[in-house]
Amino acid sequence: MSENPTGLRERKRQRTYRTISEAAVALFLEKGFAAVSVTEIAEAAQVSKPTLFRYFPAKEDMALYRFADHEDEAARVVAARTEGTAPLDALEAHFLTGLEARDPVTGLCDAPEVLAFHRLLYGTPSLVARLHSYTARSEDALAGELAKAAPAGADPGAGAKLTARLAAGQIVTVQRVLATENWRRISEGADAESLYPPSRRDARKAFALLRSGLTPYA
Repeated sequence: MSENPTGLRERKRQRTYRTISEAAVALFLEKGFAAVSVTEIAEAAQVSKPTLFRYFPAKEDMALYRFADHEDEAARVVAARTEGTAPLDALEAHFLTGLEARDPVTGLCDAPEVLAFHRLLYGTPSLVARLHSYTARSEDALAGELAKAAPAGADPGAGAKLTARLAAGQIVTVQRVLATENWRRISEGADAESLYPPSRRDARKAFALLRSGLTPYA
């Protein structure tokens, strides 16, 4: 049986995204973000400039493409939690698992290529600013799942949506602060192995603070 054309096209599209992004990041790391032109990226990725812009509207998006898969990660964790597991418990367990695996998203990763990318990211104001749009979409997705997870007797209608949005904002901010703090310590010379125990304690403390204020989801 022949392969589904739609599935084939989607895989080809995703490969093009990755090809452009990887070519762009390699150039950014080599020359600096501001010094690289769109023309150079198109040539390195072996695509035309119109094709490049169909996939990425801005240079910043090429650098941040690797964050795209994580936009709805918190929402997926809440949606996939086992019956009887509170959203905050599922999110804390997921973050702790990421720390143990040295997932770059947690900031607790000292692999040279990850350090180089983080230096590029946090050293480029336009990339930091663009990252906020990814964070906003992550909050929106998480808020949608938290609204579904609201316990019986919670505020109805608009009240429930506001509660979910406020909770999502706090949760995403806590995860971002934890990751940024881990990256800061590593950038100052700490290694991921020795930093793991205190970063785990920090994460547990942070989620404990969330529970004290977000009781509907604890």
